[in-house]
Amino acid sequence: MRNHSALLSVVLALFISSTVFGQGQGVSKNIPSASVTSSNTGKAVTAENIERDVAEALSVIETNHVVGKKIDYNEIFKSSIDGMLHTLDPHSNYFDAKEFEQFKTDQSSRYYGIGATIGDLSDPSGKVIATYIRATFDNAPANRAGLRFGDKIVQINGVSVLGKPFSEVRDLLRGPRGTKASLVVERNGTGKREAVEIIRDAVPQPSISEAYMIRPGVGYIAMSGGFNQTTYAEFVEAMRRLKASGMKQLVLDLKNNGGGLVGQAYRVANTFLSAGQTVFTQSGRLDGVTVPYKADNPAPETLPVVVLVNRNSASATEILAGALQDHDRALIVGETTFGKGLVQNPFVLDYGSMLLLTIAKYETPAGRLIQRDYSNGDLYDYYTNGGIGSNDGESEGTPKGPESKTDAGRPVYSGGGITPDVHIKPDTITTERFRFQQKLNNPIFAFALDLAYGRIKGFEQYKIDKPIVFNYDINAKDFPMTEELFQKFKTFAVEKYKYTPVQIEKEREFVERILRSELVSAAYGTETSLQVSNEYDNQLLKAIQLMPQAKQLAMEGAKARATARVRAVTNK
Repeated sequence: MRNHSALLSVVLALFISSTVFGQGQGVSKNIPSASVTSSNTGKAVTAENIERDVAEALSVIETNHVVGKKIDYNEIFKSSIDGMLHTLDPHSNYFDAKEFEQFKTDQSSRYYGIGATIGDLSDPSGKVIATYIRATFDNAPANRAGLRFGDKIVQINGVSVLGKPFSEVRDLLRGPRGTKASLVVERNGTGKREAVEIIRDAVPQPSISEAYMIRPGVGYIAMSGGFNQTTYAEFVEAMRRLKASGMKQLVLDLKNNGGGLVGQAYRVANTFLSAGQTVFTQSGRLDGVTVPYKADNPAPETLPVVVLVNRNSASATEILAGALQDHDRALIVGETTFGKGLVQNPFVLDYGSMLLLTIAKYETPAGRLIQRDYSNGDLYDYYTNGGIGSNDGESEGTPKGPESKTDAGRPVYSGGGITPDVHIKPDTITTERFRFQQKLNNPIFAFALDLAYGRIKGFEQYKIDKPIVFNYDINAKDFPMTEELFQKFKTFAVEKYKYTPVQIEKEREFVERILRSELVSAAYGTETSLQVSNEYDNQLLKAIQLMPQAKQLAMEGAKARATARVRAVTNK
């Protein structure tokens, strides 16, 4: 734990810095001499006054608070700094040393561990039996060590994990790069226990979870992992593979992409925009100074594009979606996005900590500010109800912010995120039904374990007796969900988990989707199992149908820009 006096000095420095930022003045490097005027008392607020007040408050806490000497100074000062920053805006944050290391790891598109998808299995009473390997990742330590679907994890580094939920098992599996994880696993196929030694290593967390031909001529790229250091390189490779497979149209899925590195979003947008077209503009601390970021691609992609977004699409994702919408380069489909139009920059502090501070706002090419309202300072309200537009998921009305125009003259609006060109709500279910389905996952997984290892008589063709084949595109012949198979599962769930036939019949679609996903994950990996889920995604299926509209939109945008160029030349 840090010395609390050292933490105090960090708090003081940040307080003075944030106060000066709030005044729109330069930041003095000589922090102790800095001072501002209190709006309440009219007296100067100096570092000495702040230090005295904070030290006095800390002394009172140490002497009188019920926890006594068990005070967590790191937590006290972290919460103090966070509270201070959130009076400025919702997205400025303080990271202590441990959090800063995790932040850097996340932005590098990787984590350290064994590289496996795991999940627990409960018995009919709801008691956890054990945690199992569901799949491994390509060339990850777990894959190299030979772990397979259905391996029951018995011990980790001498500690029994039978009966423990997968979250506890996951924490034991993760660890610093180069450290050893000594496992005992019980092979599902033979029942034999084996010792497996794994050296933890970097495990990729790609921005693109899946890219494949979802229909003849239609490519699909799921970019849900945020914009990190490898995003653009992943995107270029995905586009290369899809074009080689005959892609003529593209669905770019940005649902649940919370943003990240703006430079990576710019480079993806640059793929589709012509040199000179604005991708976004950035306004910083100096009033009236706006920096435009323009595309520089002399030969952009011309294929029709549909971009899928939802309420969890934010920040750099909105920069990309807004640029393609304002230039009529892509049809935006789904739900209104989150509405984060603030740009943060990391500032490394003493003791390995970091301040992520809002330094600018950005605008879309049409001049839209998409930042949702945060004027009341209530973080809960900001994340649930913020924004000028209708962003509550119940209705999708026209935003009330200022109107702008796209290249082709279509109206678009500021405030409350990026409003899609075509609103499509996701299919939803009740909370009660969701909870029932979560419980139903147990018999489905148990049945999949038996099915994958040839223990279901008459369905030996579903047996998976080889290592995972990665980068595979599934087809209708892969693990078909037949009537006979569904009836076999229903009997299994009724006899072993005490469900009624009616309960299983009502959830037939869910059973077939999850069961096939389990089998595909076991044979081809977790990423490929997304292809199964996509066939049930109403927003994605509608996006494919809207490709002719996306093509028409791109033609209208190109025509409008050509007309504008002719006029510009004529008026010279």
